[in-house]
Amino acid sequence: MQQARWTTQLRPGALDAFDLTWKLEDDLDLAVDAVGPAWEALRGARLFITGGTGFVGRWLLETLARAEVRLGLGIDAVILTRDPDGFAARAPHLAAASGFSCHRGDVREFAYPLGDFTHFIHGATDSAGDLGMSDPRAMFDTVVLGTRRVLDFAVAKGVKRILHLSTGAVLGRQPWTLPHMAESFAGVPDSANAGDAYGEGKRAAEMLCAIYGRQFALDVSIARLFAFAGPFQPLDSRFAIGNFIRDALAGRTVVVKGDGRAVRSYLYAGDLAAWLWCLLARGPTGGLYHVGSDEAVSIGELAARVARLVGNGSYEIQGAADSGWNPGRYVPAVDAITQDLGVRRTVGLDQAILRTLAWNLKAAAGE
Repeated sequence: MQQARWTTQLRPGALDAFDLTWKLEDDLDLAVDAVGPAWEALRGARLFITGGTGFVGRWLLETLARAEVRLGLGIDAVILTRDPDGFAARAPHLAAASGFSCHRGDVREFAYPLGDFTHFIHGATDSAGDLGMSDPRAMFDTVVLGTRRVLDFAVAKGVKRILHLSTGAVLGRQPWTLPHMAESFAGVPDSANAGDAYGEGKRAAEMLCAIYGRQFALDVSIARLFAFAGPFQPLDSRFAIGNFIRDALAGRTVVVKGDGRAVRSYLYAGDLAAWLWCLLARGPTGGLYHVGSDEAVSIGELAARVARLVGNGSYEIQGAADSGWNPGRYVPAVDAITQDLGVRRTVGLDQAILRTLAWNLKAAAGE
């Protein structure tokens, strides 16, 4: 077994609310089942995926590999990555999976892979935040030029179907008085603030999808992603829920660096993957849907919940005004996707926290 990456000092009984027999494979099966007959629309597809090695992409690949084993779909998936060797080291079972192959390249200028393709999923973006602050031009170019490159490739290959992964950040700041942002909400990022390069770039990418849809008859659907929790989520990035779980694993006080007033919502990653596969398989041409949870929770409440569920019960709100990209609300309305595609949220926030923690414990122990 590998040596644990954390000194775990979970409080006694911390996992009493959790089924200790849980395995990641159980959630992969649930996600595959949730997609159901929609998998048949992808049988025999040749799929090109950008952004396949990050958190969202990892869940797409894990569920696709599971569906392939169970259903024998015969899908050939080509994954664009700048570092195939690094991906193989992190996920050797996926790198070696039947029908999976990596294509080395940067999304802004990759050489077109050989052969024809039927479906694209375009999700390549560095959304971790550091690039947007340190080099917003590179962030903007990665989003916009990468999307242009992918769409040009789709036109050249006569691709049948594209799912573009966007973000709720295209809507700018959500008013405190608006409980949930619908797809029709007319908010925008601040074009005079370089810190909004990610949201503004994704907004331009959505426009490119609309242009190519009209001008070249590409069949494109757009998923605006919000916030998520689950296995494979980094515990050392700008995402609060991962940092809180990291603190709990180490037996430390869960620390909120801001004032705790910001409001978010978290969809479990298994549900995320199922919703995205349903969108690729049967989303309407030109369809635009929010993908996330409508269960709102303040960052302060989230810290308290993580501390209570799995930590030592201690959390601290430092009290300084939150200076992050969005110190307000960031909660989607998801009525459209649940009604049109029949998807639903199956895992609540408490279970999402517990499953994320349990996976990290298993990974730390080499299981």
